[in-house]
Amino acid sequence: MSVANVSDCRPKTVRLRYFALLREQAKRDNEVRATTARTCAELYFELQKEYSFPLPLSQMKVAVNEEFVGPERPLQAGDEVVFIPPVAGG
Repeated sequence: MSVANVSDCRPKTVRLRYFALLREQAKRDNEVRATTARTCAELYFELQKEYSFPLPLSQMKVAVNEEFVGPERPLQAGDEVVFIPPVAGG
């Protein structure tokens, strides 16, 4: 295993913000979390398991540090991550 792969497995602390349905499921607006997830997708699956998020990742928009990104974007310590569910309004 290369040094890069080993460092990918170390826990990193990220900040999360929750909106709409995800906020209701997680019962919080935000949290700081230590994770070994390497990508936004892995982080979402971790959260989905813990909080029983009902929506698949394919229905989410993902923002990291206030920029929309793809779900395979690598996570860095200190990132602020937001998974944005579809929202109906009128």
